Amino acid sequence: MTTGGALAATSLFGAPARLRAAGPVSVAGIYTVPVEQQWVSRIHKAAEAAKATGEVKYTFSENVANTDYPRVMREYAEQGAKLICGEIFGVEQEAREVAADYPNVAFLMGSSFGEDPDLGNLAVFDNYIQDASYLSGIIAGAMTKSGNIGMVGGFPIPEVNRLMHAFMAGAREVNPDIAYQVSFIGSWFDPPKAKETAFAMIENGADVLYAERFGVSDAAQEKGVLAIGNVIDTQPDYPETVVASALWHFEPTLNAALKAIQAGEFTAANYGVYSYMKAGGCSLAPLGTFAGKVPEDAMKMVAEREAAIKDGSFTVEINDEEPKSS
Repeated sequence: MTTGGALAATSLFGAPARLRAAGPVSVAGIYTVPVEQQWVSRIHKAAEAAKATGEVKYTFSENVANTDYPRVMREYAEQGAKLICGEIFGVEQEAREVAADYPNVAFLMGSSFGEDPDLGNLAVFDNYIQDASYLSGIIAGAMTKSGNIGMVGGFPIPEVNRLMHAFMAGAREVNPDIAYQVSFIGSWFDPPKAKETAFAMIENGADVLYAERFGVSDAAQEKGVLAIGNVIDTQPDYPETVVASALWHFEPTLNAALKAIQAGEFTAANYGVYSYMKAGGCSLAPLGTFAGKVPEDAMKMVAEREAAIKDGSFTVEINDEEPKSS
């Protein structure tokens, strides 16, 4: 069925009735990296939680190459999945073509592009956790003694860039003269390369590292400098190294999609808004072992900004441009 035909198959109220599901929703996750990877782990964790409550039946495939991604999407659709979640950053066009072929399946996909009104069964999302990243930057700015912060990312795409810029903005609230070293390793999962990149930054004076990728905190731990985590809380693994982390909670995003499917109201939409702090989609991790070690003035600023973000009186800028070293 073409996309146009799919759009015609709506209820009298405009809801895509073909996507309505009674009882547990059959959910399939398709991931290009291991489910232990930061970003994907949040989707997997939310799906497992929904599975534990009986709300969904969940299966997944990990380490799927971009070249195989459309094929796996089709296989899950043919097997009866009602909701397919994943990340199509590297296969945007191909994935959307698959979705158009399966109008009875809802697709909730991480994407750098917006939703397409002509493709009513594919919704997009992003990890818009700039609010939490900004708060973690305030803490980093208060903890650096050298005034030199290293930042190691995967790729300079909007999803990474906006978090780095928010982090830098937070740090500048404390010290506008902080210098930044910014580097991208060209991989979503290459801890050794991230570690070596972080070592070089430490040698160049960084005493706080922004660990957008796995491997950075290992370098910080070995060299006795501090790190700020991203997406997940890694402090239990690095209790003397990771000061704070900006956490992503995928549960609000998934819950909104499931509710829409169960009500027969799932359609093309931008689910990125469910990652905002005011929607419960992100938070600053507890300081844990660093409680009482971060300057009091910085923590007061964090509390004030967090309250303002939640009540809408303060907005963290979204800047998707590639960040540069100072």
